[in-house]
Amino acid sequence: MRFIDEAKIYVNSGDGGKGCVSFRREKHISRGGPNGGDGGKGGDVVVIASKSHRTLLDLKFRQHHMAKRGGQGGSNNKTGRSSPDVEVVVPVGTIVKDIETGEVLADLTTDGQRCVVAGGGIGGRGNARFATSTNRAPRYAQEGEKGEERHIGLELKLLADVGIVGLPNAGKSTFISRVSAARPKIADYPFTTLTPNLGVVRYGDFDTFVIADIPGLIKGAHEGQGLGTKFLRHIERTMLLLHLIDISIDSHSSNWEDFNSINNELTLFSPLLAEKPQIVALNKIDLSVASDEVKKQINIFKKHGIKLFPVSAVTGEGVDTLIKEIVKTLQIL
Repeated sequence: MRFIDEAKIYVNSGDGGKGCVSFRREKHISRGGPNGGDGGKGGDVVVIASKSHRTLLDLKFRQHHMAKRGGQGGSNNKTGRSSPDVEVVVPVGTIVKDIETGEVLADLTTDGQRCVVAGGGIGGRGNARFATSTNRAPRYAQEGEKGEERHIGLELKLLADVGIVGLPNAGKSTFISRVSAARPKIADYPFTTLTPNLGVVRYGDFDTFVIADIPGLIKGAHEGQGLGTKFLRHIERTMLLLHLIDISIDSHSSNWEDFNSINNELTLFSPLLAEKPQIVALNKIDLSVASDEVKKQINIFKKHGIKLFPVSAVTGEGVDTLIKEIVKTLQIL
């Protein structure tokens, strides 16, 4: 399934039904009076969040959502049938916006949460409603109210407790596959991950937290280089960032510079994102890297007040210690 996190749709709710002009006509009853019923309500267009959906892909191919108008009122004071609502199902974490005004209509963060984006028109009143002591036989009724129409923008932001950031090929996908049941694509070349991945990490007997693997950033991502900052919105909701650093032979000489480069991209995307607490892990210690080099990198980060956690996402070395630190930090936050 393709991962689509943005969509634009057109919604149009139903018009209200017409009121009825009718008079009571029964044998031996003269001047029975008006008995025209009201029109029915037009259908609403409702956006509903569902945890069973993971992408906005369906809405890329079905962009028009229109409800039916209400039924016309009938004689004998019969109210017209109200039309059913049209439901647009989106993943949990979707932000609903009015494209023309930019107004945020809803932030759907829980399963089953609803937002009426276009309210159906109210049905017109029948002529029975207009009878008075001076006008006992009104021969007019109301038209139903017009429904609303809007162009809606949908933006998905994944809901996760922890977001993994780092340069391409830092081992983010391997790490999330090690600690959860998620199975992202893993290969020995950069930008293997092209879409965010979610995994549920279990610790203790019953407790869990959700972790998100975000495609790799590079220097200049805010200018559109690499994958740009297209997926950084998915860690805006996270409580904590896990910053993975690659200590492999090709990259260990500039670990501190790489760390600052990624944080600079976070700042340029959103200052609030850069202020999120981070846990920093030195990955790939299973490779042919001297222990002195690991100690060297730990000391470099320590001088800047940052504790570095050496781990191997492949062998699992140090992963349990890292998970415990993540859990401890989440409980504080």
